[in-house]
Amino acid sequence: MASGESGHLKSASHAARIETPHSNRADLYNLRRMLPYLWTYRGRVLIALSCLIVAKVATVGVPLVLKRIVDALDTPGQQALALPLALLLAYGGLRMTTSLFNELRDSLFARVRFGAMHGLSHQVLEHLHVLSLSYHLERRTGQITRDLERGARSVANIVNNMVFSILPTIAEFALVAVILLSQYAAQFTLVTFAAVFVYIIFTFSVTNWRMHHRHEMNALDSQANSQAIDSLLNYETVKYFNNEQHEIERYHETLKQWEDAAVNSATTMSMLNFGQGAIVACGVTAIMILAAQGVSSGEMSLGDLVLVNAMMLQLFMPLNTLGIMYRQLRYSLADMDLVYQLLDTPPQIQDSPAAQELRVVRPHVRFTDVEFCYEANRPTLKDISFEIQPGQKVAVVGPSGAGKSTLARLLFRFYDINNGAILIDGQDISACTQDSLRRCIGIVPQDTVLFNDTILYNILYARPEASRAEVEHAARLADIHDFICSLPAGYDSVVGERGLKLSGGEKQRMAIARVILKQASIVVFDEATSSLDSRSEGAILQALGKLAKSTTTLVIAHRLSTIVDADSILVMEHGRIVERGRHAELLIKKGLYSHLWALQQEERTIEKITESRQY
Repeated sequence: MASGESGHLKSASHAARIETPHSNRADLYNLRRMLPYLWTYRGRVLIALSCLIVAKVATVGVPLVLKRIVDALDTPGQQALALPLALLLAYGGLRMTTSLFNELRDSLFARVRFGAMHGLSHQVLEHLHVLSLSYHLERRTGQITRDLERGARSVANIVNNMVFSILPTIAEFALVAVILLSQYAAQFTLVTFAAVFVYIIFTFSVTNWRMHHRHEMNALDSQANSQAIDSLLNYETVKYFNNEQHEIERYHETLKQWEDAAVNSATTMSMLNFGQGAIVACGVTAIMILAAQGVSSGEMSLGDLVLVNAMMLQLFMPLNTLGIMYRQLRYSLADMDLVYQLLDTPPQIQDSPAAQELRVVRPHVRFTDVEFCYEANRPTLKDISFEIQPGQKVAVVGPSGAGKSTLARLLFRFYDINNGAILIDGQDISACTQDSLRRCIGIVPQDTVLFNDTILYNILYARPEASRAEVEHAARLADIHDFICSLPAGYDSVVGERGLKLSGGEKQRMAIARVILKQASIVVFDEATSSLDSRSEGAILQALGKLAKSTTTLVIAHRLSTIVDADSILVMEHGRIVERGRHAELLIKKGLYSHLWALQQEERTIEKITESRQY
C-alpha cells in the first residue's frame, strides 16, 4: 500500500470520536428500572434479607461476647473459670450463625442475581430485533455485544452490592452506633461519626473525580472490540487488500489508548485506597487513645477497650468494603446506562395502536404514487405506481442505483414511505402489524447470509415446524438436494459463519429452498440468480416458474434473460419508472430496456466465445 493511502486510513481511524457517557446520567431512574427484576423474586428477596439481618445481629454480638470473656478472665478467683467456657461457646456459636446465614443469603439470592441478568439480556436482544433496519445498518456489532455483556453483568453487580454490601453496612453501622451511644461517653461516638463522615466524603469525592477514566476505558474497550470483530467478519476483504498490518495497527492504537486510561484508573484507585486507609488508621488510633485513657483512669475495663477496638475495626471493615462497592456501583451504573440508552432507542418503524392483522385472500400488490428518500433532499423513489395481480409475475429492471431493491424494502416495511400508499389485498401495509405483513412475504435476497449452523437448520429457519420431507422437497426444487447429499454430513453439515463454507451459488440456492419452504403468498426475488452459472440458472428458473404459478411474484433482476416471461416489466432509472410492458413490447420501443438487452446479449456472446476457446 502506498504511504499516502496508509496515512489516510490511519487518520480516519484516529478521527473516530470516543463518546463518554454524560456525567449527569439518570442513575436513580436506572435503579428504579431494575425493581421489576427484583419484584419477580420478591419472596426470595425477603427471605434473603431476613438471613442478612440475623447474620448482622450475630456479627455485632461477637464483640459484646468477647468483652465479657476478657472481663471474666480479668476477674480474680477460680469460680469464674466456668463462665468463660459458656461465653466461648456462645462466641463460636455467633460466628457459626454469621457464616450459616450469610451462605443461606447467598444461596437464596443466586436465583435473583442470575434471573436479573437473564431478564435484561432477553429484553435487550428482543429490543434489538424490534429496532428498524436503519439502526442496524449504522450499528457496530462488536460494540453492541461488549456493551450488552457489561450491561448484563452490571445488573448482577448492582443487585449484589445493594443487598450484600450497602444494606448490611448500613445495618451494622446503626447497631454499632446504638451500642457506643448507650454504653460509652459521647466522645467515642463523636470520633467515630467524624471518622466515618470524613471517610464517606473522601470516598465519594475522589471516586467521582476519577470516574472519567473508567468512562474512557469503557469507550475504548468497546471500540477495540468492534474493530477486532469487524476485521474478522471482513477477513476476505482484509486479505484482498493486504491490510492485515493496517488492521493490527489500528487495533493496537486503540488498545494503547485503553492501556493509558486503565493505568490512570489504577493509579487514582491506589490514591483512593491509601487515603481511605489513612482515615481509618487515624480514627482507630484516636478511639484507642480515648479507650486506653479510660482504662488507665478506671472508668473502663480491659474488656471495654477490646470491645471498642473490635467495634471500630468491625465498623471500618464494611466501610472499606462500602468504598469499594461504591466504586463498583458507579462503574456498574455507567455500564448499565449504555444498555438503557440502547433500550430507550425507539424503533423508527412502529405499529400504530390500531394496527390490524393483514389478511391475504388474493395476494394483490399495489404501489400508488409512492415517494421515498433515505435522506432529506435526496429522493430515491418518485411517483412509483404499479400493481401485481394475484398469480402474476412482475419484474423490475434498470441500472444500478435506480431504486429497484428499495421497492422490496418498502414492501417489507423496513422503511415508511414519504408519500403515497402500498396496498396488499386492498389493505394499507402501514395500518397492518409488521409481523403479519412479513409472514405473508418471502424473499430471496441478493446477498444471502446464513447462520453458522447446519444446512437443515438454515433451510428449516423459514418454517421451523416443517418436516424433514418438506425440507428435502424444497431443496430438490431449488436444485441443491443432490449437492447436500454429496457432503459427508449431508443436511447436518455446518455452513460456517455467514455461510462462508458454501459458494455464492450454493448459498443462493439455499435461500431459494428456504423461501419455497416458507410457502408465502407473495415472493420477492432480489437478484435471485446473480451468483449462478448458466446450468444452475436454468434449473432454478424452472423451479421458480413452478413456484410463481401459485404466488404473486416481484422479481428484481439484473439478468434480463431471467424475466422474459414476466407478465409485466418495469424499467427504472433515477428512481422513476420510465418504461413498462412485456419483453417483446419493450424491445419494439427501442428505449432503455432495449439498450440494456442489447448490451447483455453482447456480453453473453463474448462469454460463449471465451468458453468455447477454453475447450
